[in-house]
Amino acid sequence: MPARDATITSQDLAVPARSRLPLPLAFAAVAAVIGLALFASATPSALYGVYEARWHFSTPVLTLVYGIYAIGVLLALLLVGGLSDQVGRRPVLLWALSLLLVAMGVFLAARSVAWLFAARALQGLATGAALGAAGAALLELHPRGDTQHAALVNGSVSTVGIGAGALVSAAVVQFLPDPRLLPFVIVIALIAFLLAAVRVLPEPVTERRRMTLRPQRPSVPASTRGAFVLAALGVLASWSIGGLYLALGPQLAGVLMHTHGELAGGVAVCALAAPAGVAQLAGRNLSNRTLTTAGALLLALGMALTAVSVSGSSAAFFLSSGAIAGVGFGLAFMGALRHLSASIPDGRRGEVMSAFYVVAYLAISLPAVAAGFAAPSLGLADTFRVFSIVVVVLALSVAAGGLRIEAPRACTEAV
Repeated sequence: MPARDATITSQDLAVPARSRLPLPLAFAAVAAVIGLALFASATPSALYGVYEARWHFSTPVLTLVYGIYAIGVLLALLLVGGLSDQVGRRPVLLWALSLLLVAMGVFLAARSVAWLFAARALQGLATGAALGAAGAALLELHPRGDTQHAALVNGSVSTVGIGAGALVSAAVVQFLPDPRLLPFVIVIALIAFLLAAVRVLPEPVTERRRMTLRPQRPSVPASTRGAFVLAALGVLASWSIGGLYLALGPQLAGVLMHTHGELAGGVAVCALAAPAGVAQLAGRNLSNRTLTTAGALLLALGMALTAVSVSGSSAAFFLSSGAIAGVGFGLAFMGALRHLSASIPDGRRGEVMSAFYVVAYLAISLPAVAAGFAAPSLGLADTFRVFSIVVVVLALSVAAGGLRIEAPRACTEAV
C-alpha cells in the first residue's frame, strides 16, 4: 500500500494550517464520530423496557421503533450519500452531528411512543449521513494513506461502539438516577466534544460542487457481482444478528438471567459486539479467504449453540454462544468486505458501497421487525431458535463462497 505524505499543505485542505487538527488527531476524531454514531444507536436499547412499562406498547411496536432507525439510515444513504463529495466532509459531519444532537433532545423530551418514532427516525438520518462522510474521511485522513488500516479501524470502532453503547446505557439505567435522561445527557456531552473537534478538521475535498439532493440508485458492475453477492450474504448473516440482539436480546437475556435489571441486556449485546471488534484486530493479517471461511464457520457454530442455549435456559451458555458468534461475525464481515473492496473498479466505489450498505441496513432492520411480530405467538426462545437456524444456513453459504476466493493474500501492512 503506497504511503502518503502526511505534510499536507493548507492549499490542499480548506482549513488554515494554524487551526486544523494534525492528521493523527483528525483521523482519531473521524473514527470517534463513527464510534459515537453507533454508540448512540445502541443507547436506547436499554430503555425499551422502561418505555414499554410506562406507555404500554407491544413487542411488535418496540421492534418497529427499532426498525424506523434503519429506515432513516437508508434514506440518508440514498439521498445524501454523495453530498460530502460535493460540499466537503466537514460540513456534512457538522450537520449530521447537529441532527444527532436534536434526536437526543427529542429522546429527552419524549412523552409517548410517537416521540420515540420521531427520535429514532432523526437518529437514523443523522447516522446515515455521518457514516457516509466519516467513512470517506477516514480513508482520506489516514496519516500514512493506509486504506486497509482505515477500513480495520472503521469496522472495529463500529462494533465496539455498539457494544459500549448498550452496556453503558444499561448500567446507567439500572444503577443511576434519571434513567430516561442520563443516558442521553452522556451522548449529548460526547456530541458537543466532537462538534468542537470536527470544526477544526482538515478538509480533504478541495473541489466543491453545487449541492444537489437527488436519490442515488445503487448499482453493481458485472465484474463485481460475484464478490458483492458474497459480501451481501456475509452482511445479511452478521448484521441481522446485531439487529435482533439490540431489539429483543435484552428481553431474552433478562429471562435467562432471571432478572428484570437492564444490565443483563447490555451484557448480552456487549458479549456479541466486543468479541467481533477484538476478532477484527486479531485477524487483521489473515487472508480474505481465511477470514471469510473461518469467520462464517464460527458464526454458524455460535448461532447453532445459541439455538441450543435458549432451550437449556442457561445464561452463561447463551452469552458464550453469542461471543463465539461475535468472533465469527467480525472475521466473516471483514473478510467479505475486503474481498468486495478489492474487486470494485475505479470510479464505481461510491455506488457499489451504497448498494452494500442498503443490504446491511435492510439486514439489521427487517429480521428484527419480523422477529418482533413473531415473538408474541412463538415466544422469545422459539423466535431466537428459528432465527438462529436461518443464520446458520446463511453463514454456511458464506463459508462455501469464501472457499472460492482465489489467490489468498496475507495482509502485511503495518498497523
